[in-house]
This record gives sequence, structure tokens and C-alpha cells, in this order.
Amino acid sequence: MSTGSCLVYSDVQNTNFDDLVREHAGLVKRIAHHLMGRLPDSVQVDDLIQSGMIGLLEAARKYDGGKGASFETYAGIRIRGAMLDEIRKGDWAPRSVHRNARRIQDAIKQVEAVKGRDADDSEVAAVLGISQDEYHQILKDSAGCRLFSYEELLENDSSPDLMDDSTPGPGKGMERDAFRRQLAEAISGLPEREQLVLALYYDEELNLKEIGAVLGVSESRVSQLHSQATHRLRARLSDWA
Repeated sequence: MSTGSCLVYSDVQNTNFDDLVREHAGLVKRIAHHLMGRLPDSVQVDDLIQSGMIGLLEAARKYDGGKGASFETYAGIRIRGAMLDEIRKGDWAPRSVHRNARRIQDAIKQVEAVKGRDADDSEVAAVLGISQDEYHQILKDSAGCRLFSYEELLENDSSPDLMDDSTPGPGKGMERDAFRRQLAEAISGLPEREQLVLALYYDEELNLKEIGAVLGVSESRVSQLHSQATHRLRARLSDWA
């Protein structure tokens, strides 16, 4: 290829890059605002958008249309991953929230090992040595933290061929698939109302207020159910930690 041809090819590449970024800037904002509805007030939407734009630029630079995925699908994975990385680095959840989350998971695991069934609120609170009201307050405090962690569990990494240089080896792929099967089994074993909350939240993408209207309970109660479901899942999947 001549020098002139190289320059023309480079110009085409730059044009495609600029077009992809410009046309999908709105995708960054949509993903950011969607995540904001599931995160605490301490997370700023502008920070998510900024990290998401970095993910979009990375996607535009590395996208390979020959691998079968549309750019929007590929970019969405990169954008969302960049935002989640930003939240992880921020470490916005106080240590006490993480500590109480671990206490709840241990208590749920202990009760269910003894009872051989789902642990209810009063039993978990009794093991923790606190009242049910105090237990519900801890669930409320940890709701954002657990929600985000559950989203990480369900991150869409089922198509590793889309992610060029981060493709896991065969062993990691088998482990990931085994974990997903175990996660699906754990979800199917949740109490019916907790399963419904997760389905409405993640599959139907309703917010907590909308789920409350469906179930006929308060938004606060939906938050408690969601938080307890994710604690219960983590207790049952603790062997994978």
C-alpha cells in the first residue's frame, strides 16, 4: 500500500472512530442513569458518565465487527464494565456495612444449616442478638451494597469471544459456567417472594417503587426483601468465595 493509501485508510479509521463515539454518547448516559436508580446517593451520575465515556472510547478503538456482535452490544459491555470499575474503586460503602453484611450471611447460613429450610427474619435477628427492627435497618443500610454486588454476579460475560484480550482459558470458562448453574439453582431455591422481587427487578427492570405497587407493599419493604435475597444467595454460594 502506498503512503497516500495509508493516509486515506487512517482517515477512514479516524472517521469511523469519531462516528461511533458521537453516535453512542447517548448510550453512556442511558446506562449511567439506569445504574443510578440502583445505587446510593453517594455515587454521582457525572462520575459514571465520565468513566462510561472512557469505556466507549475503548470500545470504539478495539471493536471488531467480524466477531458477530453489534457495536452497541459490545460497547454496552465495555461502558457498563467501566462504570462498575469506577464504583468499585470508589469504595463508597462504609466498612461497617460490609461487616454487617458478612454477619447477616453467616447468620443465615447458620440458621438454614440447623433448620434445613429458609431462615426467616426473626431467626436471623435472634442469631445476631438484635431486634427485628434493628435487623431491617441493617438490611436497608446494606441494600445498595448488596444490590451492586448481585449485579456483578449477573454481569453479562457469557460471550467471552467479544472481549478480545481478556478471554478466559478453558478452565476459567468451565468454572464460570459451573458457578452460573449453581447461582441459578440458588435463585430457584429462594422464598417465592424474594424470587419475584429479583425477577421484577433484574428481568423486568422495574424500580423498587414499581415492585412495591405490584406486590402491595412499601418501597422500603421491597428494599428489605431484595437485600435479604442477595444476602441469602451469598450465604448459599459462600463456597465459591
